[in-house]
Formats: sequence, C-alpha cells, structure tokens
Amino acid sequence: IDNADIIVSASRDKSIILWKLTKDDKAYGVAQRRLTGHSHFVEDVVLSSDGQFALSGSWDGELRLWDLAAGVSTRRFVGHTKDVLSVAFSLDNRQIVSASRDRTIKLWNTLGECKYTISEGGGEGHRDWVSCVRFSPNTLHPTIVSASWDKTVKVWNLSNCKLRSTLAGHTGYVSTVAVSPD
Repeated sequence: IDNADIIVSASRDKSIILWKLTKDDKAYGVAQRRLTGHSHFVEDVVLSSDGQFALSGSWDGELRLWDLAAGVSTRRFVGHTKDVLSVAFSLDNRQIVSASRDRTIKLWNTLGECKYTISEGGGEGHRDWVSCVRFSPNTLHPTIVSASWDKTVKVWNLSNCKLRSTLAGHTGYVSTVAVSPD
C-alpha cells in the first residue's frame, strides 16, 4: 500500500478503516481496508510518522499496533484495567503512550512492554479519567502532556515520567490537549 494520502478512522463498530484519498472529485475517499480485532469501541487511532503503522486504543482496555501494508494487528498492549481513551506515538515512533479511564498513563515500547505507569498512587497522577495524552514534539526537553476529567493538564518528563507541572484553570473536564512543535 502506498501510504501517501491515507486517512484512518476509528469507530464504535469496533473497527478501523484505512481510506485512500483519490484525485476523483466524485469519489474522493475510497475505503481500502477494514481492520478488526478489538472487542469493544475503538476510541482513538493515530498513524506512525512514516505512515507504515496505525496505533489504536479501545474500550476493551487494549492498544493494538497495526501493520497497514499487511492489514493485521502485529502487537497487543495489555495492561490498562479500563477503557483506553487516547494513544500517541513519539516523534521517532519508538515509544507509545496511552491514557485510560483507569486514571493511569502508560509508557510502552513498540514490543508491547509497559515501561512505566503513572498513577494516582504515586501522588502525582490524575485523580480521574485521563482523557488525552500527547508527546511533545520538542526533542530538547521531551515531555508527555496529559488532560484529565480532574480538570487539570499535567506535563511529565519523558526520561523519568516525573511530574514537571500541573496546569490548573479549567472548571470542567479537560477533554483534549495539543502541543506546539516549538
């Protein structure tokens, strides 16, 4: 599969669809492949920077790594005890981060091994669902940024998963975050 002009979508039908954009005005997007394997709603999906892989998070509590050329799940990431709400690849595609209704953030390698869990038990973690997680694209000070239903945004050092700062100011649930590339 040529991965230029590819879109992936996740659905409550438990599937991911790989779409190929065409130059045709009438049929601009064509479904190329349906990826199945999750046993519950697929909440989030992202593409690797090289376009070769997709990463999904599901209400089945798992993440899956998908080889888009083969159309198969090559890795399952098991460790969350509740729904996975958000997933992200690091800039170099070597690390993966996930956020869950179990109030944790997990840092994984691409082999599916959980390298670190940030939880409330450590005193620094979120006190409610973690709704969104992102890697900062800044390579000088690599961080993970998380949003939560506890009304905070937290910034974590990627090297040791320790809290750098808590950003409090919202009076309602924080649903998502975006990080500037500079």
